[in-house]
Amino acid sequence: MDYSQLKLEALFKLGKADKMKTLQDKNTEKADIKKAATAGLKASLNILDKWGASTDQAINILQLGRATYFNVKKDPTKANLNNDQIERLSYLLNIHQALRLVFDNPENAYGFMGFENNNEFFNGKKPLDVIATGSFGSLYETFKRIDAMRGAQW
Repeated sequence: MDYSQLKLEALFKLGKADKMKTLQDKNTEKADIKKAATAGLKASLNILDKWGASTDQAINILQLGRATYFNVKKDPTKANLNNDQIERLSYLLNIHQALRLVFDNPENAYGFMGFENNNEFFNGKKPLDVIATGSFGSLYETFKRIDAMRGAQW
C-alpha cells in the first residue's frame, strides 16, 4: 500500500469517526432537550395549578391528550413533547417570569391570569380563559401583552 492510499484510508476512517461523533452529539442534544422539556413541563404544570387552571384548560393550553395529561402530571419524565408543545411551555414560563417581575406579591403574580382584564385584547376576559382556547396565537398575544407590562426589556 502506498502513502496516498494510506492517507485516503485514514481520511475515510476519520470521516467515519466524525459521523459517529455527530451521532453522539445529536443523541446528547436530544437528551438535553428532553431533560429541559421535562423540567419545563413540571414547572408549567405547577404554574397552571397556581393560576387556578382547570384540567380542561391545562389540556387545551398544553395541547395534550387527556390520558397523556394525567400520565405526565404523575410523571413528567414520561412526556414525549413535540416542538409546538415545547414552545407552549416556553411561553408559559415567560408569562410567569414577566408576572413575577411586574408584581411584587405572589397573590397578584399568580392571581393575574384569573382576573378579568379590560385591556383591548382581553375585552373583559381572564387571560387564563383566553389562552385556554388552545390557540397558539392567543398564547403568543397574551405573552406579548403581559411582557409589555414590564416594559418588554430583559
